[in-house]
Amino acid sequence: MSMWSKNVSWSADGELSIAGISATALAAQFGTPLFVLDEDDFRSNARRFKDAFEGAFGVGKVSVYYAGKAFLSASVVQWLEADGLNLDVCTGGELAVAQLAKFPAARIEFHGNNKSVAEIEQALDYGVECIAVDSFFEIDRVERAAAARGIIQKVIIRTTPGIEAHTHEFIATAHEDVKFGFSIASGAALEAARLVRSATHLDLQGLHAHIGSQIFDTDGYELAAKRIIALLATIRDESNAELPLLDLGGGFGIAYLAGESALDPVEVAKKMHAVIASACEVHGLRVPHISIEPGRAIVGPSMATLYEVGTTKSIVLDDGGSRAYIAVDGGMSDNIRPALYDAEYTVALANRRSTAAVQPSRVVGKHCESGDIIIKNVDLPSDIAPGDLLVTPVTGAYGRSMASNYNHISRPPVVAVALGKARIIVRRETHEDLLRLENMEG
Repeated sequence: MSMWSKNVSWSADGELSIAGISATALAAQFGTPLFVLDEDDFRSNARRFKDAFEGAFGVGKVSVYYAGKAFLSASVVQWLEADGLNLDVCTGGELAVAQLAKFPAARIEFHGNNKSVAEIEQALDYGVECIAVDSFFEIDRVERAAAARGIIQKVIIRTTPGIEAHTHEFIATAHEDVKFGFSIASGAALEAARLVRSATHLDLQGLHAHIGSQIFDTDGYELAAKRIIALLATIRDESNAELPLLDLGGGFGIAYLAGESALDPVEVAKKMHAVIASACEVHGLRVPHISIEPGRAIVGPSMATLYEVGTTKSIVLDDGGSRAYIAVDGGMSDNIRPALYDAEYTVALANRRSTAAVQPSRVVGKHCESGDIIIKNVDLPSDIAPGDLLVTPVTGAYGRSMASNYNHISRPPVVAVALGKARIIVRRETHEDLLRLENMEG
């Protein structure tokens, strides 16, 4: 998996095409800013995870849940159903999208660290297969809601295994100070398991842990698995029954810049199987059913954002050099990650080839914030001018999901492209959409 979807190509005159449709044609038909989702690439990435983990653990012994927080729409949900994947949601709104698409409730897992009573009731009424409980309060809430409906609800316990993994490193201790999950080290996770097992209307299925994001090394997953399996053994010893499920979350790293590489699902599946099988053997446990939750790794490289250049200006730097400021018609309202996380992206001229010399440049948005920067430092052709199109790859997670209406900017549409055809799967917001929430009465 690279930072460009597999159906991206460039013409002899330098114009970008995605799934056979040129950037110019896309911008002319749908406007900019524009999220362009390569349907075939998305579905291929999803199936690749499914095939990789079924190849390592066996068909029927692993479940791949797409993490809807990365990007979710009714069309995406339909693709997931058709391709045999499950769905992970973490709010009532995400569940509502699944309901709109009529996704099977038996293939939905509900996460989130502060589910409201209304969200829990929504999940139970739809028949969601499993709820990941994140606090003692939630255990009580789910128990009460299930009792009121006369049902037994399957749950898993989200644990904090004391591991944090991001990018190329992981830290194995002193990471209990987070809002998610029950600490294994403090004994809270074991106490939660006892409480769920004593509940009349809850069925404890297993344990869950999500150790971080943009992970490029399997060491963090391996240590987390060992710690969680040790807890599974303790629960087995207390209850004389083995829990059937182990969920190791997501966080699989992808490439955002040239020279970076993605975590290979086939390799990580093989390594995780070896570690889990070994740890289970040490504790005399059967290998449980395994779940994973990739999101970014599926949709991230499948989507790109098209912008139109609005203005350019050149400034003189303190060292005597210069930098071009290239302002586009989007910005932090459609990609907050550079401002929020210092996330780095690349960018390319999408509508033509330039033979002009390159110059130090900064691609910025149109919002009233000095931090509204999409690409902080990049060399771009010196002849870029208003009307040119720029493209930023790898914006599938979490561009549209985290988009805002800052400065009352309407959020961009998402267009799915496949086999030379394009269709809107999330329409562009209008001023009417924004004004619909206004109330001038009284």
